[in-house]
Amino acid sequence: MKLQKLIKKCSVVALRGNAEVEVTGITSDSRTVTPGSLFIAVEGICTDGHAYIGKAIEQEALVVVYDKPMIEEYFSKITYVQVEDSAAALALIASEWFGNPSEQLQLVGVTGTNGKTTIATLLYETLRKMGHPAGLLSTVANYVNGERYPTTHTTVDPITLNSYLRKMVDAGCQHAFMEVSSHAIHQKRIHGLRFAGGIFTNLTQDHLDYHKNMLEYRNVKKSFFDHLPPDAFALTNADDKNGAVMLQNSKALRKTYSVRGMADFKARIFEKHFDGTDIEINGRELTVQFVGIFNVYNLLAVYGAAVLLGLDEDELLRILSLLTPVAGRFQTFRSPKDYTAIVDYAHTPDALTNVLNAIHEVLNNKGKIITVVGCGGNRDKTKRPIMAREAVNLSDKVVFTSDNPRFEEPADILQDMIAGLTPEQQYAALTIIDRREAIKTASALAQPGDVILIAGKGHEDYQEIKGVKHHFDDKEEVEKIFAAQQNA
Repeated sequence: MKLQKLIKKCSVVALRGNAEVEVTGITSDSRTVTPGSLFIAVEGICTDGHAYIGKAIEQEALVVVYDKPMIEEYFSKITYVQVEDSAAALALIASEWFGNPSEQLQLVGVTGTNGKTTIATLLYETLRKMGHPAGLLSTVANYVNGERYPTTHTTVDPITLNSYLRKMVDAGCQHAFMEVSSHAIHQKRIHGLRFAGGIFTNLTQDHLDYHKNMLEYRNVKKSFFDHLPPDAFALTNADDKNGAVMLQNSKALRKTYSVRGMADFKARIFEKHFDGTDIEINGRELTVQFVGIFNVYNLLAVYGAAVLLGLDEDELLRILSLLTPVAGRFQTFRSPKDYTAIVDYAHTPDALTNVLNAIHEVLNNKGKIITVVGCGGNRDKTKRPIMAREAVNLSDKVVFTSDNPRFEEPADILQDMIAGLTPEQQYAALTIIDRREAIKTASALAQPGDVILIAGKGHEDYQEIKGVKHHFDDKEEVEKIFAAQQNA
């Protein structure tokens, strides 16, 4: 592709060389440069791509795009393009390279602290069950219609992102759903994409290791809605105090959903049990296979977005009753010894509170709750004592354990957690660093009618320790314990 075409939407400050040169590939990683490539130098959190311009040229890059005026020597065979913002240019160039696929899809982005994965996945499954080819980009997995691809980030880099969108278009998909993280918005990974709609779930404490404070975190989320086009929709949770904030400057069609008050999409809850919930949406009754008020919000967002995409409301309600929980999201397992284990991804204070409250609502004081929980390493440390307090306050017994310690010592993470407890609470809590042993201990403590919540990792099938991912799956551990009970 001609360079001139690739950079036509970029804010170019200066161009030195041949604008008509033919580019054979694009990358922001100097290790993947091939002869004839365009290399984009982007400053990241840990490394600055500008330091690798020389390496890219050695690898025979033909074009260098950068935003820092720091090049000391120009080579005649190289075309240099200085732009205002390399991160934005990377997203625009990636979109152009793959033929602007977001413009050929009804692309819906889901943002917020909790619920992104569930809503995006259920929208994808709803469209597929209604006979529409669709794509999904999520924390759990990426899908191009029925084909599954592994994932590493909530929102992938612009080149990978646009490559997936291109695959979706080529596979005949008309709709695509994606999680939009605050990191992705801030780092301009979604810059230049055309969204048909945006959904806001909620905003609670998370990622304060990255954002300066909650105000910045909120404003980054808000900027996603600020940039939606006028013919898109902006669907927000009216029961979250930040729901209205998201709509303040949005040019999109503004719609709301609510369980507590008036909204465009309104739900009521009648009865809760571990197999599901009896609810009403906009006056129509149905039973769904999900537990907890937080899941009713998720289903409302799915319903509202699908209606705004023009899908039949009667058929939507039928499909909602058929949907099942996403992997690692309130997944329920029944023990041969007549207690219940629930595996959930809850890794923020609010998510943990929501799940524990949902269990309380169903148990109705007819059993005890034993919670197994930890916190991830090299992440927001301020939420650790809050997570511990929520676990202790809403459980009958707590086993603190390792999550993904990454490059921190598990014992230090657990110390940060229990520092938020009173001496009495610390004495009553169990601390077992080995997660497998923690789950076994909780199972040994459980009596008929009790519930064990294993929180924090959900769908993950690994533990990350000192930069190495070791296979570990909470669901597998539960199934092994239950199998042993069955055979005993």
